[in-house]
Amino acid sequence: MSGRLSCARIEMNFEYGAFGLIFIIVFVLVIVIFIAAAVRGVSDWNKNNHSPQLTVTAKVVSKRTSISHHRHANAGDISGARGFSTTPSTRYYVTFQVDNGDKMEFSVTGSEYGMLDEGDTGKLSFQGTRYLSFEKMATAIHWL
Repeated sequence: MSGRLSCARIEMNFEYGAFGLIFIIVFVLVIVIFIAAAVRGVSDWNKNNHSPQLTVTAKVVSKRTSISHHRHANAGDISGARGFSTTPSTRYYVTFQVDNGDKMEFSVTGSEYGMLDEGDTGKLSFQGTRYLSFEKMATAIHWL
């Protein structure tokens, strides 16, 4: 009798067939991707923390920005009945070239980005993939 009862329960669990299976697979994939991204972020952070802080002579060779837009429901209404607003987000990147010819791109703050010009030469400080600072070298002013 108990064998029949457990079979009936199993059949009821698979009532939705392929949809239920696909839903479970997608749900597990989302969780796995989220965990993998978190592990990678923590791993990069840890690797940077254990890397030595280096200071090298470098030249600013290029600058770029990356702008993304995020839509948010107004007044916290996720249905969108009250409309949506869009918030832009800008990330700033600077590429440095060191004396041996290697190029390194770092994410920097907006104020750092604004203070740097292509062609600037100075002392670049970094730790792993983490930008720390750039001190411009004084340039001689030539009067004509």
